[in-house]
Amino acid sequence: MSSIHIKLKENDCKAINDICQSFNNEPGELINVLHKTQEHFGYLPAEVQEVIAQNLNISIAKVYGVVTFYSFFTMSPKGQFPISICTGTACYVRGAEKVLDEMKKELKINVGETTADGKFSLSCLRCVGACGLAPVVMIGDKTFGRVAPEDVKKILAEFSS
Repeated sequence: MSSIHIKLKENDCKAINDICQSFNNEPGELINVLHKTQEHFGYLPAEVQEVIAQNLNISIAKVYGVVTFYSFFTMSPKGQFPISICTGTACYVRGAEKVLDEMKKELKINVGETTADGKFSLSCLRCVGACGLAPVVMIGDKTFGRVAPEDVKKILAEFSS
């Protein structure tokens, strides 16, 4: 995966500083700071992680370790419509992999990537708790159940207008 380098603007740094300050720059609040910061920016690039590390007086490696450990955090921007395909046991057994392959083909991206127009990003998750509807696809907060590969085009079209 290629790393994205961004130049932080002064107001971006201020936003990060304010978030860190709202948690009293406590190193023990790292996860809360990361959540709030990702909420603000949409993702956590290395430059943002560096500012957080400075504010909380912890190593960049520690921040990076937390960001890469928890699947909720992302270091690359998500699309306007993030797509998550459940690959838990029930979904997998009922054909989630074929649905995933069709998504990759239609969007021309791989898991972890975002389309060039910034509209869609693709990820997998372990279980959404809707096993009776397997295989399950989520786009934003909308859930699609019993998805077959031939449904993919129609589902994507709902978000393409």
